[in-house]
Amino acid sequence: MKQLFDSSSLKCSKIVTNTYSTSFSLGIKLFAPSVRPHIYAIYGFVRYADEIVDSFEGYNQQDLFHDFVDDYEKSLDRKISLNPIINAFQEVVHRYDLHNYANDFLKRMEADLYVTDYTTKEAYENYIYGSADVVGLMCLRVFVNNDEDKFNELKEAAKHLGSAFQKINFLRDFKDDVEQLGRSYFPNLSHNGLNNRNKKEIIADIDKDLEVAYKGIIQLPLESKLGVYIAYRYYLKLLKKLKKADSEKIMNGRIRISNGLKVFILTKSYIRYKLNFF
Repeated sequence: MKQLFDSSSLKCSKIVTNTYSTSFSLGIKLFAPSVRPHIYAIYGFVRYADEIVDSFEGYNQQDLFHDFVDDYEKSLDRKISLNPIINAFQEVVHRYDLHNYANDFLKRMEADLYVTDYTTKEAYENYIYGSADVVGLMCLRVFVNNDEDKFNELKEAAKHLGSAFQKINFLRDFKDDVEQLGRSYFPNLSHNGLNNRNKKEIIADIDKDLEVAYKGIIQLPLESKLGVYIAYRYYLKLLKKLKKADSEKIMNGRIRISNGLKVFILTKSYIRYKLNFF
């Protein structure tokens, strides 16, 4: 009766997604039923790994993270884990051959336990790839259902979308990253931190990512296109707010999208999607 256990594991991953991210939860609900469970499994796993290194202050984060990775690696051999989040994820890893992407992701999460500054462009881009691009690639494997030609056609766009989302998150969370986690991700910042000049450089870089990503989004299979498009529109709106905000405001607060605006984005995006106004 492992099917019952697997079903309950996927439900746990869904709960994690709904608890930690209203925006991604909204997008995932718009995926086809054949796609939705696997994306919940991916999100639940990457979210827990991220939370261990970011949020579990007062606990031995190194031990917790290494235990988490050890449990995951054992699950690959056993094809089961009593941790339901890992159990759901390992099944998706095997089905879509996500082993290398998952390993790259875990390496970058482990780096957050020790590395606080990414002072070179190379280090910054390596971190972005392992912490975000590979998540986009894992999801793309699911979206195209292992169609190798389609995956190769869209993988650059998926990487750029992951990069854009991560960079926007870094900019939105700048204050918390610096003050609570002691981290600085952007390599072009001066000792004085964020200013309007380097903020403009960061946003120009994000705009380039989104331009490439959009070309891939409109080529996604119907089963996943609307959900990804909604997430894209949400982050586009968040970026517009960050563009308007002075660097001092970003350094001293957190730019947010209200729930009402999220509903508006959903409605408008759905209409554009149905009318094929891409």
